[in-house]
Amino acid sequence: MNTNEDDVKISAQDSKRPLSYRIIGAAIAVHSYLGAGLLESLYEEALCAEFEARNIAFEQQKRINVDYKGRNIGNLIADLIVEDRVIVEVKSIKELAPIHTAQLITYLKVTKIRTGLLINFNVVRLKDGIKRIVF
Repeated sequence: MNTNEDDVKISAQDSKRPLSYRIIGAAIAVHSYLGAGLLESLYEEALCAEFEARNIAFEQQKRINVDYKGRNIGNLIADLIVEDRVIVEVKSIKELAPIHTAQLITYLKVTKIRTGLLINFNVVRLKDGIKRIVF
C-alpha cells in the first residue's frame, strides 16, 4: 500500500490534459493504492474520492431515461458520468467480455455521449483492464 497517495498534488498542466487521460490517471492511482481483488463498489467509491481530489466533476450511479420510439420505458444506471462527456463503467471481474463492451456502447447510444471507458480493476496491471470506446 502506498501511503504517499493521501496528498494528491495536481498541477495546472494536469488539468489541461484530455479528460480520458485524467480519468485513467485517477484509476491508476486507485489501483496502485488498493491493488486487485476488491468489490466493484469499493473501486467506484475510491475513484469518486480520487476525482474529487483532482477536481474532476462527475455524477455517480446516474439514472438515465431510456426511450423506445418516443416512449419512456425505464432507466439505466451508469456507474459514473464524468463532466457530461465520458461514461465510466467500473468492473472487478476476471476479464472483460464482449457483453461489457456492448453494454457500454448501448449506454453511449442512449445518452448521446461519445466516449466511454471500461475499467476492470481486477488485474495485475491496470492498463490491461482498460478499454476506451469512442462511438
